[in-house]
Amino acid sequence: MESLTQFESRKKDHMRLALESQVQAGSHGLDQIELIHEALPEINFKDVDISASFHIKTKKIKLSSPIFISSMTAGHEEGENFNQALATLSSNRQILMGVGSQRRQLGDSEARKEWQALRKKAPQALLVGNLGLAQLIQTPIDLVQELVDSLQAVGMFIHLNPLQEVLQPEGTPNFAGGLQKIEELCRKLSVPVIIKEVGCGFSELTLKRLESAGVYAVDLSGYGGTHWGRIEGLRAPENSVQAQAAQTFSNWGTSTVQSMLNADRAHVKYQVWASGGVRNGLEAAKLLSMGADLIGLANPWLKAYKRDEKNPGLELKKLADQLDYELKIALFCTGCKSIEEIQRKKVWKWHQDINPRI
Repeated sequence: MESLTQFESRKKDHMRLALESQVQAGSHGLDQIELIHEALPEINFKDVDISASFHIKTKKIKLSSPIFISSMTAGHEEGENFNQALATLSSNRQILMGVGSQRRQLGDSEARKEWQALRKKAPQALLVGNLGLAQLIQTPIDLVQELVDSLQAVGMFIHLNPLQEVLQPEGTPNFAGGLQKIEELCRKLSVPVIIKEVGCGFSELTLKRLESAGVYAVDLSGYGGTHWGRIEGLRAPENSVQAQAAQTFSNWGTSTVQSMLNADRAHVKYQVWASGGVRNGLEAAKLLSMGADLIGLANPWLKAYKRDEKNPGLELKKLADQLDYELKIALFCTGCKSIEEIQRKKVWKWHQDINPRI
């Protein structure tokens, strides 16, 4: 079993390596997607509305933007300050924030203090809990509910990361019975369940298999951003089988765009959230136009935080302002007044002749 020291070391490695250029995968495919320019939009820019919503049973939560903060890290000292800064942004702007894995809390009751401190600083933050499927399979649902309650979460991410787990030196690549456990969680948990990948995307078949599970949404998290297989390869001992295998599988995954196309072909009834290498508001708009409901980013928030760790609030606000402004421009210049309009209208073209891998 992984010790607390090993756990904290692993999490610190993840934050450090996530900023390295060699762990960024090839193209997410959004360079193949063109939004169609509307020279005569017949709307005023000030009237463009990018608000979205999130539902907890019968309660509707209004979001100021469909762009949310994807899950990154938790359970160590460096992560606490980072999460508090992000939670403050979530609270101030009313956007969703996925927290890092709550795995540590399953075996360490002291870990809940991280969330108590976060809630004290950002009581109105819209937080979504997070646990890996490998851990969910071994955990009673009442303990998962405790994770939700300790965070005062509005939803729960269950992340699927088979490639990362099998390459991680401390990994637990045990996924047998996963779909059945997801179905049980969806029936019993008090908040919506969102299934997400961590950068390898989804096939059409897997998306169809999740249809009957009762999930609220699936975050596609496609190939094209931070590649966790590459990160674990850098963490593995040099010349180990894991390090070599990580190089072999360094381009493994289904791109963000292909994952979106798979979701469209699967005709799923749950919400589709999209992430995986999204870096600006224009890319977010492209995914919304393809049918995504919400758009997740991770790397840009981490970079903004690192620019001024002692006082990160201003940098995070600047990034949020930039993303929203760019998203509004994309809507305005396609003649769309709202997120619903850009989802409904056919304002995008796919240029399949562009190679999605680099």
